[in-house]
Amino acid sequence: MNILLIGSGGREHALSQAIVASPLCARLLIAPGNPGTAEHGTNVALDISDHQAVAELCRREVVEFVVVGPEAPLVAGIVDDLEAEGIKVFGPTRAAAQLEGSKSFTKEFARDFDIPTAAFARFTDPAAAKAYVRDTGAPIVVKADGLAAGKGVVVAETVEEAEAAIDLMLGGGLGLAGAEIVVEECLFGEEASVFALCDGTRALPLGTAQDHKRAEDGDRGPNTGGMGAYSPATLITPELDEEIMARIIRPTLDGMRQRGTPFVGILYAGLMVTADGPKLIEYNVRFGDPEAQVLLPRLRTDIVAAMLAARDGVLEEIRGLSWSDFPAVTVVMATKGYPGPVERGSAIRGVDEAGQMENVTVFQAGTARDADGGLVAAGGRVLAVTALAPTFAEAQARAYEGIAAIDWPEGFCRSDIGRRAVEREASVKGDAT
Repeated sequence: MNILLIGSGGREHALSQAIVASPLCARLLIAPGNPGTAEHGTNVALDISDHQAVAELCRREVVEFVVVGPEAPLVAGIVDDLEAEGIKVFGPTRAAAQLEGSKSFTKEFARDFDIPTAAFARFTDPAAAKAYVRDTGAPIVVKADGLAAGKGVVVAETVEEAEAAIDLMLGGGLGLAGAEIVVEECLFGEEASVFALCDGTRALPLGTAQDHKRAEDGDRGPNTGGMGAYSPATLITPELDEEIMARIIRPTLDGMRQRGTPFVGILYAGLMVTADGPKLIEYNVRFGDPEAQVLLPRLRTDIVAAMLAARDGVLEEIRGLSWSDFPAVTVVMATKGYPGPVERGSAIRGVDEAGQMENVTVFQAGTARDADGGLVAAGGRVLAVTALAPTFAEAQARAYEGIAAIDWPEGFCRSDIGRRAVEREASVKGDAT
């Protein structure tokens, strides 16, 4: 079948690689794509916010299935609009995508359906929000209600920092995304990401990962969209995985169905594993980035067949997902200055050499071609170097070997991605001896 993939980031590069590996895929179009996705299909210059233009492309190119990568089109209702045109789409409807599109919706949903999460309050008035912060104390978390491109969450270590975040968000610094905010309890523990493939009724576990959100080594510096990840998340034991499915994932599906807004697509639960058990930090309604870059290379099941079964409500036909025995580590390279303003246009060399290393893949995100066809940086997070190996230590080392092969003086990366997994692995080996 002809398939259209919506998006242009590293997640979409990973998805394009997985989709073209399916025997069900005859032709892949990516809108708008990037130089990396062009290796697997045909990029199409298209405004993906124009849903009618997307539908016209599908009719013109006889597209039989659409896969939506990023969150913004989902929250804007692209699934509703394309399905109304008779086009099959993988992803949640506008109503179901509120799980990511509105922090307030998510917190109240979790409260209503007894899903463990942090205590919270909602505000549109800065004075009331600041009074709540002063009464509660720090550390405390301030979140913009809407989508803010990874910039809508501030983990405030002091009351003053929280008040500054409130002023920024409710003062219009994040546009409409910050017109309402959620202020919530700061949870303590270790974060992990759990993914499930959902058909509205059933949820099939789709792997685990641990992201590294802070910009600097040792989990310091500002929050980012993610500076690297590893999979599987060594924190998640089989017992904990089942607890998460029972207390968070399945109740989410049940609750959404009871509301009349069944969830179909990828449900991504960002969790904090606390002393009291797993608690929900946030939902995403699509593959994460950079989590997709460590999950999808490990997946051995046909992703297109699995997504079609989910969309058609027959997920029971997929008996289970098969995974590589090898763990994966991905290291993000970003333009210096990220997550703040960055300079675009710096030349990047050595990507092909890195990608030719055994079990190493370089996924492209914020890249473009210059007038001479050379690869240049075109954003904040630019590359994700992923490696698979028999152990986390080897995968980590191999990923950084890939990084070393890339010549990009204007880029930077963290040097400790996968540290917890490597340390746990070494501890287990030490105990065994």
